Amino acid sequence: MNKKIIALILAALAVVMCFAFAACGGEKATNGNADDTTAADTAASDLAYIKEKGKLVVGMTVYEPMNYKDADGNWTGFDTEFAEAVAEKLGVEVEFIVIDWDNKFFELEAKEIDCIWNGMTITDEALKNASVSDAYVKNAQVVVMKNDKLDSYADAASLAELKFAAEAGSAGEKEIKVLEIEEYTAVADQAAALLEVASGTADACVIDITMANAMTGEGTSYAELGYKLELSTEEYGIAFRKDSDATAEVNKIMADLVADGTLKALADKYELTLA
Repeated sequence: MNKKIIALILAALAVVMCFAFAACGGEKATNGNADDTTAADTAASDLAYIKEKGKLVVGMTVYEPMNYKDADGNWTGFDTEFAEAVAEKLGVEVEFIVIDWDNKFFELEAKEIDCIWNGMTITDEALKNASVSDAYVKNAQVVVMKNDKLDSYADAASLAELKFAAEAGSAGEKEIKVLEIEEYTAVADQAAALLEVASGTADACVIDITMANAMTGEGTSYAELGYKLELSTEEYGIAFRKDSDATAEVNKIMADLVADGTLKALADKYELTLA
């Protein structure tokens, strides 16, 4: 066999080997990506999924005193500190993501977030769409308006002529619907509802008493606003995915934080009442 033929054979073998290595390498990369993307789906449970990724993703809105940013731009508030304390007990980090409150349960099921933790009222809708923790804070829905109008609207029947604002999908919006008030604007969050009243584009808004206490009255951002009328009382809970075993674990941690005084200290700090 002459040298020319041997050279051709060697060249052909080299091409075949290159294709073989490329195929093996491509298959390995593909399998690696698949393992990364399916790891969450193969976790033994929802709690295991959270622990395996090492992070609890909390869905929330800007809602003082539950979740808001301090002067340095860091998240703070009762629910913020509460979530951080629970995450530490779970051995994971916590990440806060601002969500569209009206779509909160869709984001939860899609695993965009792991829980809804933002002064969420325990309602029939929440119990239907999620696994909800034990109640931890008491709350009420109140009608906020300018101080000079408070005495003119002392009961629910007198509210019919007013233009309202409320956070879309909130307990406040539900109360407006119960009152059969037709003229209202659904806004992104409770802070936006307060702004509607302060700017005069709405006569009143229905928000949580916890936020009303923190944001209205003398010495606050909305000193000209206040409330007298309470429409309903309620309790806050944390929503996890339907049938999630994370709920029971967080309930245990919550009980420990009540027993050691951590939650009571937080409630006193933010002027809240524990359930």
